[in-house]
Amino acid sequence: MNLDFSSVLPSFPFILKGVGVTLQIAFFAGLLGFVFGIILSLFKISKIKLLNGIADFYTSIFRGTPLVLQLMIIYFGSPQLIGYQIEPYTAAIISFALNSTAYISEIIRGGILAVDKGQSEAAMALGVPYSPMMINIVLPQALKNILPSLMNEFITLTKESAIVTTIGVMDVMRRAYQVGSDTFRFIEPLLLAGIIYYVLVMFLTLIGKAVERRLRKGD
Repeated sequence: MNLDFSSVLPSFPFILKGVGVTLQIAFFAGLLGFVFGIILSLFKISKIKLLNGIADFYTSIFRGTPLVLQLMIIYFGSPQLIGYQIEPYTAAIISFALNSTAYISEIIRGGILAVDKGQSEAAMALGVPYSPMMINIVLPQALKNILPSLMNEFITLTKESAIVTTIGVMDVMRRAYQVGSDTFRFIEPLLLAGIIYYVLVMFLTLIGKAVERRLRKGD
């Protein structure tokens, strides 16, 4: 193997600057996906068939097509669809948020269904309206149970964010590729990018495990 990191190591700080972009995309996409995921999960458990159909259709679309395709449609298709070119960074957050909504809604739906039905029945018997019951009783318990799964979704978002390099977002992958183009050595900067992603994922995994242990102690 002909590996020589001496020519690319000076560019390591340049590649490392992409971590902020990677985490920003994952954070904002995860936050929006969480908010919309709650709404979509309530659609899925609703007794109104129209809302069930909308939620199921949405989930099937975003779970049934590649994320990179959704990203490219939103970015490259925006001038044709809305007459305005969306910025790469914005397009990345929108596409990841829409995709994450589908997966997070399933996680939240499972968490809601796992809550003892006796509590919601008791709340209804006491005359508690549906919305306050969901907000104050059911959702807090559901979220406590699914927090580790939500953390795993955030870790997945962090890794999958690497595909934003296809639309020119200056994340870790894009910067590594640029260093490769400048030095005519691609393996070394890509390996450095892999190490950065690995460290990020391991760090987030440790946080997830710490959260899970804390939740277990609270039970």
